[in-house]
Amino acid sequence: MYSRWRYAPFKLFAIRQKQEKKKKLCNVGERGGGGAWRTSGGDRAKRTRTGCAAMEMIMISGCILVLPVLAFIYSFMFWPGSLLKAYNWYMRRRLGLVIRYCKSGSYRFCYSSRGTPGGATPSLLLLHGFSASKDMWLPIVKHLPRGQHVVCVDMPGHEGTTRTGAQDYCIQGQVARIHQFVKSIGLDKRPFHLVGTSMGGNVAGVYAAHHPAHLSGVTLMCPAGLVFPTESEFIVRLREMEKTQQQGSIPLIPTTTQELESMLKLCCYTPISLPKQLLRGLLDNRVPNNDFYKEVFMEIVGEKSRHSLQENLHLITSPVQVIWGKEDQVVDVSGASVLQAALPNCQVELIENCGHSVSLERPRKSANLIMDFLSKKEVNGGNAKKLS
Repeated sequence: MYSRWRYAPFKLFAIRQKQEKKKKLCNVGERGGGGAWRTSGGDRAKRTRTGCAAMEMIMISGCILVLPVLAFIYSFMFWPGSLLKAYNWYMRRRLGLVIRYCKSGSYRFCYSSRGTPGGATPSLLLLHGFSASKDMWLPIVKHLPRGQHVVCVDMPGHEGTTRTGAQDYCIQGQVARIHQFVKSIGLDKRPFHLVGTSMGGNVAGVYAAHHPAHLSGVTLMCPAGLVFPTESEFIVRLREMEKTQQQGSIPLIPTTTQELESMLKLCCYTPISLPKQLLRGLLDNRVPNNDFYKEVFMEIVGEKSRHSLQENLHLITSPVQVIWGKEDQVVDVSGASVLQAALPNCQVELIENCGHSVSLERPRKSANLIMDFLSKKEVNGGNAKKLS
């Protein structure tokens, strides 16, 4: 009996120890074990919520990325003309060109510009060709110095500039309107450099003949309005149409994608391969203006305007630069020799493997030639002032 109770305290101690262990384990289970389990469950919930949020972000990001792609594809398929306009908007924005409007009486001019006048070189005023717009200069503006003040105007009746009537579409009428524009934006406050291509070259040359005080110089790119020693492919086609009294479309006023492709081949020496949808977009943007283009065309090839530049060459006193594509099929490169004969001091630049659309085919070369000409004039002008 004694021996049985002798170990009782130890047994009691052992029992208490076990009970305390159980308590601890219970407490751990409640605080740590259970708590840990509950925390683990919370972590799982958090992870689930985080995963859902991540998936939502991925889906939103995917939508943000996919929507413009879908919009592009949809526009490309159904509204290619709008897509081309959006591209021009993007390029103007990227190049820092701002669309502006100015009014002279009831007449409105639309133009894009960058920079401010009064820099190291004169301001540039760019005149586009027949059935084009101010945006045709975007490839050249891309290669001009960022600080160069440049103005690209829509010619009378074109794009955003007011349409009136035939009196404004002949070469003399266009010269009068461009002079009106120059005064309305204050470009006449200091001499500026005038650049014109094709029809715009004809206008620029006649402008130089009548308003020399406003110019520091003029660049004529493949200008129309001369008596050409050699007839171009375009002139030959027109003469054939006149002889046979064909009522077909004018090569520069396409009405179908096939005619548009023919026009591009006529204007560019380097073949331009465009998807059918982009051709359709170009055509969609042009066709609504075809009646206007025909009216302008009949004015600039009429007796009053056909040789306007030729008839005014003797009046030009400003420094002249001539840029011409050697493979021009619209106005033949032989016109460069006509200008050189009439203006012995003019600087002639003939570009190899280039057609009528110099600004499209050789934009970097054209921009460099123009800026080099401006720089040389400034150096020569500075030296002349020093000598005087």
